[in-house]
Amino acid sequence: MRRGLYAVVILSLLLSACNYNKDKVFLEAEAFDETGGWVNDAQFIDQMGSPYLMAHGLGEPVEDAVTSFEIEEPGTYHVAVRTFNWVAPHGGEPAPGLFKISIDGIELDTVFGKKPDAWGWAKGGAIDLEAGEHEMRLQDLTGFNGRVDAIFLSKEEYQYLPNNPYKLFKLRTRTGAVPSKISEEGTYDLVVVGGGIAGISAAVSAARLGLKTALIQNRPVLGGNNSSEVRVHLVGSVDKNLYPELGNIVRALNDHHPPNAAEGEKFQDELKLELVQNTPNLDLFLNTHANWLEVSNEKIEHVYAINTHTGQQHVFHGKYFADCTGDGTVGALAGADYRYGRESREETGEPSAPVEADSMTMGSSNLWRSTERDSTSDFPEVPWALQFTDDYYIDAASGTWRWESGFDRDIIEEAEWIRDHNLRAVFGNWSYLKNNLEEKYADHKLQWVAYVSGKRESRRLMGDVILSELDILNRTEYDDAAVTLTWGIDIHFADTLNSKYFPGQEFISWYTHPKHEPYHMPYRCLYSRNINNLFMAGRNVSVTHIGLGSPRVMRTGGLMGEVVGMAASICIENSCTPREVYEDHMDELKGLMKKGV
Repeated sequence: MRRGLYAVVILSLLLSACNYNKDKVFLEAEAFDETGGWVNDAQFIDQMGSPYLMAHGLGEPVEDAVTSFEIEEPGTYHVAVRTFNWVAPHGGEPAPGLFKISIDGIELDTVFGKKPDAWGWAKGGAIDLEAGEHEMRLQDLTGFNGRVDAIFLSKEEYQYLPNNPYKLFKLRTRTGAVPSKISEEGTYDLVVVGGGIAGISAAVSAARLGLKTALIQNRPVLGGNNSSEVRVHLVGSVDKNLYPELGNIVRALNDHHPPNAAEGEKFQDELKLELVQNTPNLDLFLNTHANWLEVSNEKIEHVYAINTHTGQQHVFHGKYFADCTGDGTVGALAGADYRYGRESREETGEPSAPVEADSMTMGSSNLWRSTERDSTSDFPEVPWALQFTDDYYIDAASGTWRWESGFDRDIIEEAEWIRDHNLRAVFGNWSYLKNNLEEKYADHKLQWVAYVSGKRESRRLMGDVILSELDILNRTEYDDAAVTLTWGIDIHFADTLNSKYFPGQEFISWYTHPKHEPYHMPYRCLYSRNINNLFMAGRNVSVTHIGLGSPRVMRTGGLMGEVVGMAASICIENSCTPREVYEDHMDELKGLMKKGV
């Protein structure tokens, strides 16, 4: 059984592509020859069908993105651009993300980014083109997050172009915008999807124990929330473990403790990359997004992924898989049991659980920082952003974890909305500070705003044990105790003062954080209860919403990853399932945890 968005029959597309694109050109923005100052945003592929380019200039126009393309048949070509007015879903106006397109130095008349109000196609007029090579430029006008998914040129003026991701994929393939041939990457003992701290630890652990391992990461850097893209520091102790040698890999991933939102180099992307690249038996695939797979007899057979720059499709055959995506993406595609949102107090017996179950989660953060300079700088009024007054504003030169939203939104399906809401809060507040507290902030310049969101919670894949608040507080003893939890039961929710001034639009959080003695999570939280060759590590493991508060932090996720790598090595050696490691080989796993890697 094949699951996922891009389950297409490639052969039929190849046959239908004959002569299709002689008078049509489909250009993927993320595949431009030079992206200039535009960033490749691949966070929302599963929702809108593709990565896209975004002009994340913090209010200053970014350098042009440039590419070349071929015209086979000369004539008049109609131009359409897949884009949208990104503040329209938030009720903001006027549109801030404006840009133009030029071909061979001739600007099209249309200013893009004003419409449509959701991802869709905007008509850009027509231009006469000779046969041969031509140059196209994306020209940012504002620096405020204009975005481009694709540009379609055709001698026929279409009244309708597809928006459905599946139909878009077919159009991309038929026009040759993405390669049709799937790249075979071979068979691995363990395929790890997700290159955060948990995923790195799982992959390195398995590879050091002799497994042929693949690590698939959909960003250009490793580290997830601890990367230079998100900039959240590592917390959770690795020095109070039941098995003291657990954490050897985690300790090597970041040798100091920078504050949240610190300078990017302090998050040591290169250290993480070198650790992975220097590990024998481990193949790394950056900018590679897993988005569909095949399942047979409750086992994953293959994972398919696309390159977020070229659109090249890859297939990874595996004996075992580890979902370290945070969102539980692999598990969800495979049909693994999972939960989302908060369980009721009646269901779990947890004192901190709500009376009734709901879909609330902890939110996503986009951190930011400014720097003090020797000269003054301006920042424009931003009427399309959240608006602040003398009664309420955030008096801060940087924004850390408390800049969080999405509690009552679908943290996966509405991830772009949530990220954009965070941007509107940051830009709106900074504009207020610059234009109303000039004496304090005149010399400050907005230096960095994360466009990649840092999530805390989404899907939680179910294992044979579902860890709860009661387990942690009552110190329930399990015979497969493995990963030691040291962080408090840290649950976030919307800040009440922020709710007063921005009801329904909260972007500042608060927390409960009761401490507990070090507690040992059982191994049975680290594999799927119904997909027989699927492990998980990180924030998508088998816990309740309240139970997630302690193990969700990254050092603890790294410990999970190390254990997953060890368990996978036992599975390979004994041709057994992750569950059978617990049933028949637990002493072997305890021996590996005692020894460490």
